[in-house]
Amino acid sequence: MTRGSRRPGRLLLVVPSAAFTSLFFVAPLALLLVLSFGKVDLADYRTYVGWNPSNYARALDPLYLQSILRSLAMSATSTLACLVIGFPVALTLSRASGHRQRVLLAAVIIPLWTGFIVRTYAVAGVLADHGPLSQALGLLGLTPDGLSLLHTPAAVVIGMVYAYLPLMVLPLFVALERIEPAQLLAASDLGAGPWSRLRRVEIPLAAPGILAGSLLVSIPMLGEYVVPTVLGGGKTLMYGNVIAYQFQEAGDYPLGSALTVMMTTLVTVSLLVVRRVSVRSGGAA
Repeated sequence: MTRGSRRPGRLLLVVPSAAFTSLFFVAPLALLLVLSFGKVDLADYRTYVGWNPSNYARALDPLYLQSILRSLAMSATSTLACLVIGFPVALTLSRASGHRQRVLLAAVIIPLWTGFIVRTYAVAGVLADHGPLSQALGLLGLTPDGLSLLHTPAAVVIGMVYAYLPLMVLPLFVALERIEPAQLLAASDLGAGPWSRLRRVEIPLAAPGILAGSLLVSIPMLGEYVVPTVLGGGKTLMYGNVIAYQFQEAGDYPLGSALTVMMTTLVTVSLLVVRRVSVRSGGAA
């Protein structure tokens, strides 16, 4: 069988995935792009398709820009917290072996089996004014008057860290486990202590896992809606909440679509920049 006769068969294998991607990813994005140039009739709140670029000018209002900056700041803070907490966990996992490693890995994965909303409400119960955390700190004498974390920006950050921490740990674990023991042994033979070996060998070699984990958690955090709604109590609005309000409450589909297109564009450009920098760094290395 020649190469030319095998090509139609290979193309047929691509059809299901291409159709699925086009139907559930490309088509909704195209619809949002079209709606972002539409117009709402204030008389009956119907959306009409047309050429109305003023929606993007409205999306640059300081109110919406402030929500973008808030989302970026909270996403960066939560991602850094996930990295600081997740790296020691992933390092412990990579150094464990046999049954112990499987048990620890299951402990990281099992929370993902529970629904996202259920886990978020569980965190709300822990952070409640008279919840377990407040009572425990009160018994220790650290917060005699109780702890009020719920419905604060700190609660939103804690909730996002808890929700997305496994997505940081798993890529880090894969990257750290691929490090050859001979490399660590060679570093020790050359006089590197545990901290020096960690800083100069393990962390640089785990850079792909750090980058992958950071992208996996930071991108969904930017558009997070559930955690700010439940743990923020409507007081800490992130970009996802602002977009949801335009669709669900205000009925302003064009403005909501413009806000969505802007965020999608920002994330896509950021990913391309990160990829370009990482490729150059790999080539230079």
